[in-house]
Amino acid sequence: MAVAALAGASVALAGEQGAQGRIAVPSGQEVILHEVLIDDAPGARWVRFRFVAPRAGEAALREAAGADMDHLCADVALPYLSEQGIEAARVVISLSERAVPFGEAAPDVPQFFELYRPEGGACIWDGF
Repeated sequence: MAVAALAGASVALAGEQGAQGRIAVPSGQEVILHEVLIDDAPGARWVRFRFVAPRAGEAALREAAGADMDHLCADVALPYLSEQGIEAARVVISLSERAVPFGEAAPDVPQFFELYRPEGGACIWDGF
């Protein structure tokens, strides 16, 4: 898999980051952008935005994960792609209770993933 970390992944994103790089999401929790990865291996450019959500294991927040990921795609990923001049066929948003190396299994860590198609300035859900 041809995955490359994007330098400068922790830059301020459209004014959404607060103290210490925390990003507020609709569920009320704060997440941190862990890394941005570019993957051309699926035959098209996928850009993966990997967020650490320390409270991801809480039942009430698990139910809100979809809305949080929709928000992160629209309000963080799309502006980031635009600012960096990156064209992506797909955007993957992931939330993980703690940082886990990409591609490594961690069955004890709550993780959520959603796939989107950036189109017309919006994130179109494109489930796995």
